[in-house]
Amino acid sequence: MSEVVLSPVQQRTLDRLKRGDEPVVFDRAFIADVRAEMRAALDHFSARLDDRQELWISKHKIAAVLECETYSLEPDEFEWTTANAKGTIAHRAIELLVSWRGDPTPIDLVDEALSRLADENSGIGLWVAALSSGDEADVRGQSVERVTSFIENFPPLSKRWRPVMEASVRWPSGGPITLAGKVDLLFGKPDGLESRKVIVDLKTGRPHVRHRQDLAFYALLETLVREIPPRKVATFYLDAAEAHADEVTEALLETAMRRTLDAINAIVELSAERRPPRRQAGSSCRWCSLRTTCDVGLAYLAPIED
Repeated sequence: MSEVVLSPVQQRTLDRLKRGDEPVVFDRAFIADVRAEMRAALDHFSARLDDRQELWISKHKIAAVLECETYSLEPDEFEWTTANAKGTIAHRAIELLVSWRGDPTPIDLVDEALSRLADENSGIGLWVAALSSGDEADVRGQSVERVTSFIENFPPLSKRWRPVMEASVRWPSGGPITLAGKVDLLFGKPDGLESRKVIVDLKTGRPHVRHRQDLAFYALLETLVREIPPRKVATFYLDAAEAHADEVTEALLETAMRRTLDAINAIVELSAERRPPRRQAGSSCRWCSLRTTCDVGLAYLAPIED
């Protein structure tokens, strides 16, 4: 079998994701301290909740409440559109790629993803099933573009890497507060106490600090569940064919833990203890339903709009 020849972009990405010369092994006492502190903090927060109240803590909820508490309490008016559905469709197509026998084209993968989604009784499934021919062609073309970018610019996923798409993780297994996430791509073979896993998020658009914070939250979740942190986290920007990678360190995990606990504390104060929310300007001001009446948001948006 001939050796796979990588493109310059694929080789650059692989270089940023591959292991270094020295194995990465985290101090067991540090991992135990992180898990114990998180467990104690969740017990404390749980005792402050209303009876039968449950909290599902995701990266989106953490980011929303820390960016603007008022915005985080606004009703979710999300609707599926071509702009936001293409990412989900492309993710499903790439998930199929990992297990597909042979050499499928991006169109094959997207068509199969659309077909499977249309059979599901879910929000996006109902949306896909109701698409007109023109709208389906539109979202199909944009999804194919994303999948094509991944296939052409990301290193081929070797079976030896044990790649998993849309890997769900949650912690703890019981209690009213659950931390949960779904990783776009996870690969790496466990080897005793050595950290070998890599977590990759696939994004379009420009880099944002929140992307790195989301990945740190995923690394924290992996640490809490497996007791072995991943060795690296990375965002792969499909438009730019660029991977931004960070080594997982004790400092990264500690920062993620503090950010997560700050967010949960704020959510508990707002939902159970009825503290009035604080308004804070940020990127969410651009699509917040209160942007026309919020003085803080108007002041933030004024120079941007000018």
